[in-house]
Amino acid sequence: MKKHFSMKLNINREIAAITIVSTLLIIIDQYHNFSGTKAYDRLILFLFIPILMIILVGKKPLKDYGFQLGDWKAGLAIMAVSVVVMAPILWFITKSNSAMIDYYADRYSSSMIGLVFLDLIGWEFLFRGWILFGYQREFGDNAIWLQAVPFAIAHIGKPEVETLSTIFGGFLFGLIAWKTKSFLYPFLIHFFINIFTIMVAAGVFA
Repeated sequence: MKKHFSMKLNINREIAAITIVSTLLIIIDQYHNFSGTKAYDRLILFLFIPILMIILVGKKPLKDYGFQLGDWKAGLAIMAVSVVVMAPILWFITKSNSAMIDYYADRYSSSMIGLVFLDLIGWEFLFRGWILFGYQREFGDNAIWLQAVPFAIAHIGKPEVETLSTIFGGFLFGLIAWKTKSFLYPFLIHFFINIFTIMVAAGVFA
């Protein structure tokens, strides 16, 4: 009987910690709003807590998780191309989709830039920093796809056309972070995408 219930598991503690804590942080973000402003909550949940986990628990340098400039020449070139390519696509998708307009138009305000910045810097570090580079040591290149899965799931509740694209968008963001060794460049691209989408939805470019 004993042999049927005994097992020997070889679990990577860092992978387990990243998976469990990041999943709990995403769930907590979905169910709670502690400060009254999501951007402030996500700065704490998705940036500060992972940083504390890396420094205090993992005892590793933040640059190992993409917290650095990295290959800035490649990063700036990729950003420039991304803006040129994505702007007309975002304009068309947003203008032709009422769900996108309804969801994003109300987010246009004088404080929009600051709030989106605070929201997304934590968001990007969670996926393209902590999860991506933490998984990389165990799963290699497959980490790029693996980090895209919770990223896509975390979009449930947003417009369908956006959510459906996130598994591929998450992969591309991960690929950019992988190439540049930094979460900064996918963050800046994501920041542009979000601000531009809000402005299109609000009719700024009408």
